[in-house]
Amino acid sequence: MIRSLLVANRGEIACRIFRTCRALGIATVAVYSDADADALHVREADTAVRLPGAAPADTYLRGDLVVRAALAAGADAVHPGYGFLSENAGFARAVQDAGLLWVGPPAKAIELMASKTRAKGLMAAAGVPLLAPVDPERATADDLPLLLKAAAGGGGRGMRIVRELTELPAELTAASAEAASAFGDGEVFAEPYVERGRHVEVQVMADEHGGVWALGTRDCSLQRRHQKVVEEAPAPGLDDALQGRLHDAAVAAAQAVGYRGAGTVEFLLTADGRPYFLEMNTRLQVEHPVTEAVFGLDLVALQLRIAEGEPLPTTAPPAPHGHAVEARLYAEDPAHDWQPQTGELHTLDVPSAPGLRLDTGYTDGDTIGVHYDPMLAKVVAHAPTRTEAVRLLARALERARIHGPVTNRELLVRSLRHPDFLAARLDTGFYDRHLDALTPAPDEAESRRAALAAALADAAARQHAPGPGPARFGAWRNISSQPRTKRYRAEPDGTEHEAAYRTTRTGPVPETGERVIAARPGRVTLETGGITRHFDIAVHGVKAYVDTATGSYTLTALPRFTDPTDRTEPGSLLAPMPGTVVRVADGLTEGSSVEAGQPLIWLEAMKMEHRILAPAAGTLTALHAAPGRQVEVGALLAVVQDVQEEPKQ
Repeated sequence: MIRSLLVANRGEIACRIFRTCRALGIATVAVYSDADADALHVREADTAVRLPGAAPADTYLRGDLVVRAALAAGADAVHPGYGFLSENAGFARAVQDAGLLWVGPPAKAIELMASKTRAKGLMAAAGVPLLAPVDPERATADDLPLLLKAAAGGGGRGMRIVRELTELPAELTAASAEAASAFGDGEVFAEPYVERGRHVEVQVMADEHGGVWALGTRDCSLQRRHQKVVEEAPAPGLDDALQGRLHDAAVAAAQAVGYRGAGTVEFLLTADGRPYFLEMNTRLQVEHPVTEAVFGLDLVALQLRIAEGEPLPTTAPPAPHGHAVEARLYAEDPAHDWQPQTGELHTLDVPSAPGLRLDTGYTDGDTIGVHYDPMLAKVVAHAPTRTEAVRLLARALERARIHGPVTNRELLVRSLRHPDFLAARLDTGFYDRHLDALTPAPDEAESRRAALAAALADAAARQHAPGPGPARFGAWRNISSQPRTKRYRAEPDGTEHEAAYRTTRTGPVPETGERVIAARPGRVTLETGGITRHFDIAVHGVKAYVDTATGSYTLTALPRFTDPTDRTEPGSLLAPMPGTVVRVADGLTEGSSVEAGQPLIWLEAMKMEHRILAPAAGTLTALHAAPGRQVEVGALLAVVQDVQEEPKQ
């Protein structure tokens, strides 16, 4: 019987596992890096053990330190969560060798499935359908497009799409380097890339008594950089025969490796509905809440029961009901190459309602750092039908108050309301086709009104008359005065607005024609063309966060005069986010000639790799980047002088 459980993880998944432990009367132990000393999962645990350092390689990936922490805290079991050491067979063995209970599959099963190439061989022997592998050394134009994949690990790392044979050698090198950096294993394999394929998976639960459940299907086709963004259960549009094939294949995969606990078998569905095995994740998935909602189960509780040796409660899983959709809320900017964002999260407030669930590792005032994945939360909606679940989730995200770094919230709302998504026309190329439409420039009129509301709220805060209620204004005779102005820059697009209004005996009168119904420091109501709109304003430093019924705006108050030192030399390449330089282009030195768009520097931040490209053809006149160097956002990495600027001889 488990009395005390250490979760060898952080953030959202640690908090989620602790929630089940509290319900079952199990004491909880957290581990934390120095960067996570005040993190939510640390605050929620009964006991916490420090892992000195900040980088994952020094902390959460140090299995020896985690085992030592479990023993020191008196834990008798370890749950790995997902990511980090969750699919590390050596860690599973170390936990068991220390006399601790391992809440996961047998180490042998992890080992067999850890290499995608070895797993495919096992699945072929078990009769599971597979895509035919392609030898990169013998690939021809007829084999294109190809998908290069890391044999170890997942999450999109070490994955590349190749559409031209001339690109294959360089992409193989890049994929292998990224895989070696992320997983310590540079093995890469190639297989046909399926255009407009669907990513569909089956959740399995298996006990040590021969019982195996196949818990429906999930569609995870909406992905960016081969990482999932929106997931749902059941996968829409699958007939009974196809679902039966997927379930049978998933059960066969689990039985082939003597599986135990929670796992996921992932498939690629072609446009004509043919399924092919991709991989088996030997752990709990990020998207497990949609399966829990549809089947009315607690998968973590089942994991713990199975680890204690109990059988699955019944020979067949419970009947599913309704539909569930999950959206991953990331601190990232989709309109600018999905760049991860860091900084203080002032407010994270997602409305609660029947059918809504929020899983998060953050709360108001927490800091989003550079060392870990930028996912802030998972928002899940469950309803009787897919239409109702999608509508509930989109509206919950739209009404959420998220103040701090830029997030993908607007993208999620637009994705859920896109005609292709609503019609369940799903495939992994969704964002490749629709990203521009899903990340449009903000509505200028709405953004301008948000800036006006922020300026009026600021004025109310400075000159607020005493009294419990807001100042109210009507359409009465006004006394003219000089207009007052306040300038803002909208984020992340950088549009500048000047809010101008005149102060009168009855209150402020905007120069742009809106009528001020009410104004106070935190809330402004404006009427435009007979339509009344409410604006909620929160100010943190120079930033004003404006929430409306249909959108949110982040505005930076600007000084009256531009700072002449706020300039950058032409051709300067700046770090778009804090991170670590992992590579520079081969042979790149000061004086090198570069082509426009040529990758020069590779920067790793928050589990993602970003390429810094030459802005134009020219000469590299300065290089400040070196592998291993940690840089802050805005740090000067290199300077490229445009060839047109070179003096003529």
